[in-house]
Amino acid sequence: MLVSAKEMLEKAVAGGYAVAQFNINNLEWTKSILLECEELKTPVILGVSEGAGKYMTGFKTVAAMVKAMDESLGITVPVALHLDHGSYEGAKACIEAGFTSIMFDGSSLPIDENIEKTKELVAICHEKGISIEAEVGGIGGEEDGVSSTGECADPAECKMINDLGVDMLACGIGNIHGKYPDNWEGLQFQVLEAVKAEVGNTPLVLHGGSGIPDEQIKKAISMGVAKVNVNTECQLVFAAATRKYIEEGKDQQGKGYDPRKLLAPGAQAIRDEVKDRVAVFGSANKA
Repeated sequence: MLVSAKEMLEKAVAGGYAVAQFNINNLEWTKSILLECEELKTPVILGVSEGAGKYMTGFKTVAAMVKAMDESLGITVPVALHLDHGSYEGAKACIEAGFTSIMFDGSSLPIDENIEKTKELVAICHEKGISIEAEVGGIGGEEDGVSSTGECADPAECKMINDLGVDMLACGIGNIHGKYPDNWEGLQFQVLEAVKAEVGNTPLVLHGGSGIPDEQIKKAISMGVAKVNVNTECQLVFAAATRKYIEEGKDQQGKGYDPRKLLAPGAQAIRDEVKDRVAVFGSANKA
């Protein structure tokens, strides 16, 4: 059931849990995530970066695939199709393509420009019933060409963006994309607390959710985070399961080279990872 992310995140704030955003990269990933979330009865957000969208031949292809798969699999839980770290142009393209939620990442822009473009996109999205996420403060690391050294968000700037009427707000609190280094200092909860004080009940978003200790994620959820993004963890388990299958020579047994068999272990690994993350985020049976 394709919907905007607004209602599911408002329920998450009220219920003290978080909804997962699992990024999708192809048909197998999308199918695995949808099937597992249906089994767990959890709402879910399917994230699509601009790079992944291009890889899948465009946002219209992605939207058509997700809509058709949602219907053919008989998915009953709320599903939002969401642009991840979108540019201004990318956000408009996804609105046109039929996404039900977008993120405009203006965090690298001067705050006045971030405000101006976010305000315009908020008006467009809300007229069409689409939810919108904005960002303040850089998320460290690199994801599909979007890179940042990482910086904690300014709570005052968070309030400026929040007051534009965004449905969710991503704020840098020491989180990064990709693998976390051994010398990572952890989430900056004092920044999160200050941001929360400025934005009230607006759902907050934790990017770079892969690799953050579960205790820190649970604490962030207790402080107002209602959406946690997961991508790298799924990539890692998919790669490991596929490598194991090939190294064990199973691709050479019978028709083990058939992509439906070759990709099956990775697809199952994603389902297992989804189940594990949903348990930590507390969203099972919340659909």
